[in-house]
Amino acid sequence: MKSAYTLHFSEIGMSDVTRVGGKNASLGELFVTLKPEGVGVLDGFAITTEAYWRHLEEQNLRGKLEDVLSNLDPDNLAQLAEAGYAARTHILQTQLPDDMCEDILDAYHELVTRLKHEPEMAVRSSASAEDPMEASLAGAAETFLNVRGEDGLLRAVHQCFASLFTDSAVSYRALHGYPQLKVALSVGVMPMVSSDLACSGIIVTGDIESGSRDVVKVSASYGRGEFLAQGAVVPDEWRVSKRMLGKGIESIVGRRLGSKEVRLAYDADTRSIRSEATPPGDRARFCLGESDVHQLATWACKIEEHFSALAQHDQPMEMEWAKDGITGGLFILQARIRAAHAAGEAIGIGGASLSNFPQVAGRKVGRGTDSISLNSDVAIKNERGVPSADRHSVAATH
Repeated sequence: MKSAYTLHFSEIGMSDVTRVGGKNASLGELFVTLKPEGVGVLDGFAITTEAYWRHLEEQNLRGKLEDVLSNLDPDNLAQLAEAGYAARTHILQTQLPDDMCEDILDAYHELVTRLKHEPEMAVRSSASAEDPMEASLAGAAETFLNVRGEDGLLRAVHQCFASLFTDSAVSYRALHGYPQLKVALSVGVMPMVSSDLACSGIIVTGDIESGSRDVVKVSASYGRGEFLAQGAVVPDEWRVSKRMLGKGIESIVGRRLGSKEVRLAYDADTRSIRSEATPPGDRARFCLGESDVHQLATWACKIEEHFSALAQHDQPMEMEWAKDGITGGLFILQARIRAAHAAGEAIGIGGASLSNFPQVAGRKVGRGTDSISLNSDVAIKNERGVPSADRHSVAATH
């Protein structure tokens, strides 16, 4: 019988935004339409918003959340913090329903069968909201990396549900008058990419500075992508001409060696991530070969072309990518409307809206429930944690 609580990426497209959120919908769209054309997209599955709503039915959880989140004063930060803490506590003290857990683990076992091994997982929040500003804030919900096994997966899903009520998220909704229980959360599950042993970065179709639409800009730095996304490192950069790409002539029209001062690495023994200085020899060379740059630029053009066709007009895109240091494989981790174009009119696609594409507002890196924010726009530093089982993952991105 088909599960109400999970969908494999092969079953997801942009028409499923309300069920799986913007991140998962775009990943499913990429997996179904562009993986067959050679674009590197990871297999995985989504835990639907139906699962989130089902959890709220347990032990009057919705009623408890309504009580602690009602009559909030947006100017009273202490009250908002107490409300957020209480909401997260209620969620984590309410067990996930057995039928939901069974569905999640069934989907996990099917993924393991397809992969032919039991992977470490990235468990990523993917919020679904009608309002694009609220969808943007929802991007601050947590992601957990290097999650292992059945118990670790279920704990990470539970923590993702709770992370919809960070102090900053509660404060933002109160300030802008959004109902606290308006947003639903989906969770994406996919294998880890060992970018800590290689590099990762961002691709933008179009040059933001010059306004040129003929250019694909590829940025890269060693290790995981948080420092690059938050502007903490100066990355290597390449500018690739769309018109010259794939025509047997040099298409890289500009390159800049970045300083790449630090990188994020994963310690398998302590199961934590750490910041470390990049060795001088690595800083002095480009972290990505030009054949990989060409490959990423080619994929970016395919992705832009596909989503432009869906939108029925030119649609500049921004993508996150990572290179696996073990296999050497390149993967697109996320694709979204370029931020400079995301605030405009919503674009209808098959009943969905491209305004609900993920606009990442903040990411956390750390162990335990005291996470350190790399972006103070929406995430509160050293935010209080919530009572829970021992956490076997770190909050971050690939």
